[in-house]
Amino acid sequence: MSDCGSMGDCADSRIERLYEYLDGALSHQDLVDIKDHLDGCPQCAEEHDLECVIRSVVKRSCTEVAPSTLKASILDRISHLKMVDH
Repeated sequence: MSDCGSMGDCADSRIERLYEYLDGALSHQDLVDIKDHLDGCPQCAEEHDLECVIRSVVKRSCTEVAPSTLKASILDRISHLKMVDH
């Protein structure tokens, strides 16, 4: 386990690959290495946790469905703008 101070504020390639880590898109050994680093580095663990929260909020918001009245209103405005432009 390493800490940020000895790594130049975590500019090393393991932490730069946080998104790949979260996506599970790394080799098993790279996943283990980054996990070990996160376990020993509060600064990077905080960055990891923040990214997890952001991903969760984005994922949740992508499942929300707009009300049909809003969709109709937007389509009406688009149609109106097309008629005005011609």
